[in-house]
Formats: sequence, structure tokens, C-alpha cells
Amino acid sequence: PLPTQGSLLYLDTLRATFPQALAPRGTALLSWAPSHPRAPAGWPLPTLYCTPAEAGALPSRAAALRVQLLFALQEHALRVLEAGLATELHDALADLRAGWPGLAQDLALGRLSPQPGLPEGARARLQALLAPNTARAAQLRAECARGFEGIVQRLWPQLEVVVVGTAHGAEQLYCDALLQADCKGLPFYCPFYRVAGALLGVNLWPEEPAPRFLLCPDWAFCEFLPCPAEEEPRTALLGELWEGREYGLVLTARPGEYRCCAGEVLRVAGFHKQCPLVEPVRRESQALSVRGESIPEERFYRSLCRAVGMWPGARLVDYICVESALLGASSGACAPHYEVFVELRGLRDLSEGQRYKLDQCLQEDFPIYKSFRFKGSIGPLRLHLVGAGAFARLREALGSPLPMPRVLREERLLQLIQSTVIS
Repeated sequence: PLPTQGSLLYLDTLRATFPQALAPRGTALLSWAPSHPRAPAGWPLPTLYCTPAEAGALPSRAAALRVQLLFALQEHALRVLEAGLATELHDALADLRAGWPGLAQDLALGRLSPQPGLPEGARARLQALLAPNTARAAQLRAECARGFEGIVQRLWPQLEVVVVGTAHGAEQLYCDALLQADCKGLPFYCPFYRVAGALLGVNLWPEEPAPRFLLCPDWAFCEFLPCPAEEEPRTALLGELWEGREYGLVLTARPGEYRCCAGEVLRVAGFHKQCPLVEPVRRESQALSVRGESIPEERFYRSLCRAVGMWPGARLVDYICVESALLGASSGACAPHYEVFVELRGLRDLSEGQRYKLDQCLQEDFPIYKSFRFKGSIGPLRLHLVGAGAFARLREALGSPLPMPRVLREERLLQLIQSTVIS
């Protein structure tokens, strides 16, 4: 649960930066939380939200996001669009792209169409909260017919900010994609830093593009291990951190309960009234390493973005990567290598030369990878294109409101994404 102090800091920061952000029914929430529906603000604030709490607790993630999107579309005067994860906002807007005629019809008739994952009893209760709105339906049709670049601000012209629960790590891809297209021109605000279910810090600077979090000493007990690791490591406390250095996080969420290495690496970006400001850098568990080369998730993502920039007309929608050992015999008889599954927009196929660009970028960005490739101990990277919507279906199958891992290690999920490969 979120400390009351954290909720108050968030709401006060939001109001100070965006004066109309706390208008009644001025916030739409897109968040799937089937076991404990609540707003990321940390407590029920029914006067702020135009989306009913029951919509976020539906058994199906896809159904929950579609219903919440429909309620959001009812409101023309939204001030805040809030999502538990950037992924959820991304998938809801993808549903808008694919299904806006049906959403417009539901708006015009004031109904909630039956769909998988939406129990009939819940559908009846939620539909009772809707009213026919032909004018709003006409506006939705007109704006979607124009295309989807900047669609969010066109549908909600009074929108001030997009609030997301997580904007770093695996979620960075979705934030980048939204900022470049659907949410162009809007600031993204990630208010909280959470690790292993514990709240550690708050972001008091909503308009800064890269989130920095003020670590609050009484929310959880944190210790820090210097990175790179020392021969005889000793944990440091909050008052012993140095600006500009990186540290691994050791977390005791509640005194006496457990103490563990959280797998998070932070950079100290500065201080605010003697409390450190940190930027999440990487998750140590999310790394590719078939020969001990250890390529971190966020650096692999940069290399992938560079390669995509060499494919004319292509826009990266989503990706995962796996080590070939996870595929077993289906990976072939060559040396261990990376298998990368990519969903693109604007490009249907890639030549062998274009596919090799990613392997080339990795060799340029990681000398150790280049060395192993030269020796033949790591085989050529294999790149696969998957069908549109494949990753949204994978997230539905994952059945968890947590971010999907970018370096995949689960065989059942790998088999699902393999079934969607188109080339």
C-alpha cells in the first residue's frame, strides 16, 4: 500500500504543475488490477475519475482496457489520462486504432457491447452508467478518420498530462512510441518509484522528460552496493551516497520481514534537501548472456532502435529476445545465439541484409559481443517478424498486471509468440 505521505505529495505536485488536473471527473484511468482495483494515486478518489472501479477489475485485461477506454471517450473535458503501466495505455490506444467504429457506435447508443472476458452481470452494471452521446461519437469518427498522429490531444483538447505508473526499464519502449505518435505534444509524468511491491521514492518534477525520484527514508529501509562490485563489498546508507555513481539496491521493505538484493541499479542524479535523487538505470536480471557477455536490456534496446532506423518506413511496436538454448533443437545446430522477435509498423518484410543490421549494431556497440562473434563462439543473431497485435495477446496470456519481461525466459510464452511469426 502507498503511504499517505506519498499520495499527498503526488496530488500536491500534480495540482501545482497542472492547475486543472484535479477537476472532478477530469481523470480517466486505464489500469488492469483484477485482485485489488485502485488508482495509482494510492487511495480511492471517486470524484476525480470518470472510469468506474469495477471496469479495472474485470477478469480479462483486454476487456478491462476496452471498457475503461469507452468511459474515457465519453468525457470531452479530460485533464489527466492515467495508466498503471505505459503498456496499458499503449494497448488501449492500439484497440482504438483497430476498433474505433465499434467504440463510436457504442458511444452513440450508450451501450456496452458483449465481448470475451466481460461477464454479463458486470456488463449490465457498467452499461447502466452510460448514456447515448451522438455528438461525441461523431467527433470520434471524424478524428480517427484523419489518422492517429496526435490522436490523444485531438480527442481530449483540454488534456494537460499523461500519468504512468512506470516509465523506465521495459516500459521505456511504450513511452517512446506514445510520445512519438498517439500522445505527441503531451508531457509524461511517472510519479512513483516502486520495487518488489515497496514504494521507495516520489518524482516532484512532472515536466522533466527523464524521471528522477526523491528517496524517502521512512518508506522502506534501503542499502546500496557500489557498481561495479568491489572486492569486499560494503553496503552504503542514504547519507553515504555519492552524486554520479551507480549502486545496486538492497531492500528491506518492512523492518524484520526480509532483506534482499532487488536486482535494480540506480544512478544518484543529485540531492534535494540532503535526500538523494535517483534515476533507475537497469535491472540486472534482464540481460542476454549466452557466453558470459551480459548485454543489459536497456543497451540492447538502444542497439535495436539504431537498427530499426536503418529500415526505411519501419516503426518499432514491440520486441522480446531470448537465448537460443530456450528453443532447444528448433534453434538449429549452430553456436548459441540470440533469437529476437519484433513487431513493426510500416514495414511488412525485411531482407537478409536488413536483418543483419541488428547483429552489426550489436557488434559495434559491444566489443565483447563482436569478439565472440569473430571467434564463432556466438552464432549470428536471428530476427523474426511477428503479426500485428501479437504482443498484446502475449500480455493477455501472461495474466499479470506487472510489466512483461523483455528478455524472455518462459517456454510457454515463447511458444505462444513463435506461433505468430510471419517471417
